[in-house]
Amino acid sequence: MTLTNCSAAELAIALQKGETSAVECATAFLDRIEATNSTVNAFLTVDREGALAAAEAVDASRAEGKPLGPLAGLPVAVKDVLCTTDQPTTCASKMLKGYQPPYDADVVERLRAAGTVILGKTNMDEFAMGGSNENSAYGLVRNPWDLERAPGGSSGGSAAAIAADMAPLAIGSDTGGSIRQPAGLCGITGLKPTYGRVSRRGLIAFSSSLDQIGPMARSAKECAMLLQAIAGHDPGDSTSLNTPVPDYSADLEKPLQGLRIGRVAAHFGEGLDPEVAEHVEQTFATYEAAGATIHEVELPHATYGVPTYYLIAPSEASSNLARYDGAHYGHRWDGTPSDEKGITEFDSPLVEMYCRSRAEGFGPEVKRRIMLGTYSLSSGYYDAYYAKALRVRRLIRQDFSKAFENVDVIGGPVSATPAFKLGEKTDDPVAMYLVDLYTVGTNLAGIGGISFPCGFTKSSLPVGFQLQGPALSEPLLLQAAHQYQQATDWHLKRTAALSS
Repeated sequence: MTLTNCSAAELAIALQKGETSAVECATAFLDRIEATNSTVNAFLTVDREGALAAAEAVDASRAEGKPLGPLAGLPVAVKDVLCTTDQPTTCASKMLKGYQPPYDADVVERLRAAGTVILGKTNMDEFAMGGSNENSAYGLVRNPWDLERAPGGSSGGSAAAIAADMAPLAIGSDTGGSIRQPAGLCGITGLKPTYGRVSRRGLIAFSSSLDQIGPMARSAKECAMLLQAIAGHDPGDSTSLNTPVPDYSADLEKPLQGLRIGRVAAHFGEGLDPEVAEHVEQTFATYEAAGATIHEVELPHATYGVPTYYLIAPSEASSNLARYDGAHYGHRWDGTPSDEKGITEFDSPLVEMYCRSRAEGFGPEVKRRIMLGTYSLSSGYYDAYYAKALRVRRLIRQDFSKAFENVDVIGGPVSATPAFKLGEKTDDPVAMYLVDLYTVGTNLAGIGGISFPCGFTKSSLPVGFQLQGPALSEPLLLQAAHQYQQATDWHLKRTAALSS
């Protein structure tokens, strides 16, 4: 048995039966990372010593007959946007280079309590701002299915780590599609939970009203296992939902007879790649064959999703990132003279320090979004932009609520195209922003969404399918995705670009 080729569910069984140990399992994945990461660049930091120590503790507990959870001994990769006391948390930014948090994020605390073995921190778009993972200050991430293509973003490192067999489980964050889109482009499964279902304490904020942490894995079954460990109320997060956590695996095997799936005709218009459309339509047919019914629904304000998102998210980012000024937090300019264009005169040495620190610490995309957000919040423009975007957000939420009166979930493509070439969209921010066309509505409405592979193009690139459901419908989303994966084998495919 090659451990790195096994799914998390298979590894869990092997660990429980004593067919392998947590140390053997961790070592296999750590060795795989060592052999592969220089090519993919999925991990920013790897904690071999800490991972093996955690694995040894699990093995010792198992040998003593202590009760252990289903995830005990399973390796997991954590997106570098979550605070960890034993590893740096940089958000893939020079602004936080070398930052060592004084506490663990709530999700990290739960992972440790569940007995998982944290391998390291994964690469991402800087401060989670991007759709291709090309915005990292520490180098872009490559898609394991085609090393010349993007893995998607901003959780591209987490998605690529799973696709490249460097980790069986990973944690991502999703502000406008940052779990689902890279999952779709890398041929894995990713779940964006309902806003508040998973605590955001210890998540370095991009857009506080949109950010949500979620699981990434090979299959829906494994996402259910991981969500079980990280979901739950956290008194330390004022937005955390104080509602019971269901057993996410309980209904996975229930048949789909009677499930009503919505199909949005507008999602199949101009710009959708023909091969993507073909596989998505085949997925609807597979669901029909399994007993579900397909119904046409409308989301009238969906076309306003991207502009609404790119007013709200940058506005909140402008506020959240204001603290990184070189004085209170973040990188500080060392006083070295600079000839950077656009920065020539200052009112005081303090203002110069602020300006130069932020100019050096932030990358181009983060600067772009800060400027856009600051402009939208500025006097004379707040009502015309930010306030109006909030009103449209309410309309988008109402569209989903109305649609869910007639269907149980809504299905469709995750992205309009398969993975695109690295560098293809970097000079056109609008084209990059449109990558999120089908995913931002989920975040604006605060509902759940899951992405899973539904086919491959003639060029052997994964195609993703998305299901969206009402608030707290994660059990249904996981069931529907799992039943599809029981009827197909797309999620079992392995890339040949990085042979084990």
